[in-house]
Amino acid sequence: MNLAKFARRRYTPAPTPLEAMPRLSAALGGPNLFIKRDDLTGLASGGNKTRKLEFLVAEALAKGCDTLVTVGAVQSNHCRLTLAAAAKEGLKCRLVLEQRVAGSYDPKASGNNFLFDLIGAEAITVVDAGADLSEAMAKVADEVESLGRKAYLIPGGGSNPLGSMGYVACLEETLSQCFDMGLALDHLVCASGSAGTHAGLLAGAVGVNAGLPITGINVRRPRAEQEGNVLDLAQRTAALAGVATPIKAEAVTCLDDWVGPGYSLPTEEMIEAVRLLASLEGILLDPVYTGKAMAGLIGLCRAGHFKKTDNVLFVHTGGAPALYAYQSIF
Repeated sequence: MNLAKFARRRYTPAPTPLEAMPRLSAALGGPNLFIKRDDLTGLASGGNKTRKLEFLVAEALAKGCDTLVTVGAVQSNHCRLTLAAAAKEGLKCRLVLEQRVAGSYDPKASGNNFLFDLIGAEAITVVDAGADLSEAMAKVADEVESLGRKAYLIPGGGSNPLGSMGYVACLEETLSQCFDMGLALDHLVCASGSAGTHAGLLAGAVGVNAGLPITGINVRRPRAEQEGNVLDLAQRTAALAGVATPIKAEAVTCLDDWVGPGYSLPTEEMIEAVRLLASLEGILLDPVYTGKAMAGLIGLCRAGHFKKTDNVLFVHTGGAPALYAYQSIF
């Protein structure tokens, strides 16, 4: 793979930290747990979408676009970071927010809703769950172009092959850090939502023949549906990156045991995971993605899924600002 052939903006000046979690590991009785701190990427409060936006915004600028248009849930981390990238580049940004839970959008809410206003969204369109999001974004783009401007449309989560290239790069970065640390990883765990992070990590691992199993913990969709989504995007990302080795279905694992009653809806396991990591390691998770993904990792550890001596890496994809919209459940 030669990622240097892709235009890229750099919003994170150095590799994000890769840290041991000894207190959590001890509390669970093993395995050896580590965390990749992609909550510490650049832009407003960080998160995994920053890596995707480095590639997507570079293409927007190359095409002469002056307005970013994207879509997400009502507390979308992706929308927050897209807004921040637009602000940094001197671009305008418009958002389409999907109420995946009926009546859940509150423009006066804390968390990311507050930050949408603070960072300066030019306009926000709210649609109900199940709406045609591509059509909604296209309508916003038409509004932008009626003003004599040029819109660049970014899919939810930045999860297309170009955006997923951010996590192909992250996989390479992570393995380089492990080499420097003398750390041989046995497994990697991440949240699996819009699929771009999971797909990029998988395409990267296959591309460098890492032999590293990757488990996604679903935050929204049933297992079979999500595994199909990740496989399709991983294959298209690998093709774009120039990976010669085919990605097969058996390489994709997306567990749905910790989704609970639905996307963004709290679970007891998520609350426990957020509290554990905060109290034992001083690291904040979010209630929608990383809280449920960590609940999955904790559940797998308790079930004996890993050997006690395994080195297991959790990819922290950020999202902590959303905690402030969920204060009542904690």
